[in-house]
Amino acid sequence: MKRSAILTAAVIVFQLILTACMSSSKPDGANSAVISIRVFAQQDASINLETNDFTKNLEKRFNVKFDWNIVPYDGAKEQRQISLASGKYADAYILTTYIDQFSQADVLRYGKQGVFVPLNELIDKYAPHVKAAMENNATLKAFNTAPDGNIYGLVAYSECFHCSYPNKMWLNTKWLKQLNLDMPRTTDEFKKVLEAFKTRDPNGNGKADEVPLSGSTEDFGVRLIPYLMNGFIYDDDRNYLSLTKGKVDTVADKPEWKEGLAYIKTLYDESLIDPGAFTQNADAFRKIGDNADAQILGAGAAMHPLIFVDTGPDNSRGSDYNPVPPLIGTHSSYAVHNTIGVTPGAKFVITDKASKEARIALIKMVDYMFTPEGQANAEVGKEGLDWRRPIEGEKALGSNVSPAFTRIPVKEGDKPNNAGWGGMGHFYMPKEYRDSWVQGTDIYAPDGYERRLYEATLIYEGKEPKELFPIWSVWIDSREAEEASFLQSSLKNYIEESALQFITGNKNLNEDWDSYVRGLTDMKIGRYIAIMQKAYDVSIKTDNR
Repeated sequence: MKRSAILTAAVIVFQLILTACMSSSKPDGANSAVISIRVFAQQDASINLETNDFTKNLEKRFNVKFDWNIVPYDGAKEQRQISLASGKYADAYILTTYIDQFSQADVLRYGKQGVFVPLNELIDKYAPHVKAAMENNATLKAFNTAPDGNIYGLVAYSECFHCSYPNKMWLNTKWLKQLNLDMPRTTDEFKKVLEAFKTRDPNGNGKADEVPLSGSTEDFGVRLIPYLMNGFIYDDDRNYLSLTKGKVDTVADKPEWKEGLAYIKTLYDESLIDPGAFTQNADAFRKIGDNADAQILGAGAAMHPLIFVDTGPDNSRGSDYNPVPPLIGTHSSYAVHNTIGVTPGAKFVITDKASKEARIALIKMVDYMFTPEGQANAEVGKEGLDWRRPIEGEKALGSNVSPAFTRIPVKEGDKPNNAGWGGMGHFYMPKEYRDSWVQGTDIYAPDGYERRLYEATLIYEGKEPKELFPIWSVWIDSREAEEASFLQSSLKNYIEESALQFITGNKNLNEDWDSYVRGLTDMKIGRYIAIMQKAYDVSIKTDNR
């Protein structure tokens, strides 16, 4: 009863904010001189930021003129670093998170140097929606607040439920039904299903062309090992860290890790895993799922099925793949949990090059994008063109949320409208905002895809360990950040390369395991754990201050 009341209250507050935001359209500074603002941004090929409708909206609303330093997605990170190193950097950086953003180490380093200006006072004076969000959302505040209390930049805050459990497994349930098999619950049952896919000709073409299981290396959530390993020990697919009663450790040298590798090796040795899964890119993975001659894929590791198979209305295969729950292994049955799908760091910063007027205008723009209407315009595009108000009978994604927005799909063959900023416009999308968008009720239709992912994620929710290393709120001391970054990168590569060698037989689990563990020690995994322990301890004190 209490939970229902809280949800109802939250919905009412959200609707009041939405109404208030939509009634306020008077541009700021309408009678003052136009403010020129230099912005570094990463531009998608389908968007022209200079002529974009949302760009024009902001320029008119806040009496500014953008002077863009635009770079394509390819090489964006390198161009960003070059621009800062030159000393002739922009007034502000607005980045596309899934292409590149500033890391927490970057934020601390440039903040301490004075290159990134603290936003605290600007938010307090000119950004009431940002201020309220920080006060009411402890997770948002933790993501954005450095250990010294300053806010040097803002993350792309999107409470993406299906992104928060990225490592899913999608199984061909059409084949399951055809072979009279049940959805597997354990690692052993999963292996038996793969064996049946390989040997019993489920596609019925009389050829041994089935690929029982595949994946990729190119995107988060598509790697095979984490999903399978979680039946033995928690694999976060990121830092390979565990947290037990506040003590940080690695999982990659534990007997359970070895046991998990041994299980995966049996799948590989029996040709139940596509060897390309450990090396191929997303396009190669997709070619298996969309194989023209016959359906050949039995199972795919991916955050969502569109990664490996066409889920559009003209392809019937997309609906054949449904999620497998976390497998029960000999020691565990975990799901990889990525907090709320938010990546630590900053996608938006203001630099010391910006004038006082530019800083105020920039934070006001961000404040607008912290409103539901502003976020819809930034992310999706123009009302009446890219989105509209819901009509009677339409249902929101969230079961306890009234619908607020409906997307208008681009007609087949038409070009995108160039009305929103897309990924660059992701600023503040809390769960109530995302849940307020209308979704179709047929989860296998294109307009019900988000609902399909939402429902699939429910079977993974809550299956993570009770304690997780809180990567989102851990800020490493700037004096140790470079060392930690080097150690993290080298250890991650070593762990993943060794895992692949053990699975494929280039290393022997019985003969080479001790040498592998010594290698971790030689690469200073103890020092890395100590740095992360220190950062965690500081974060606990910061959160409790």
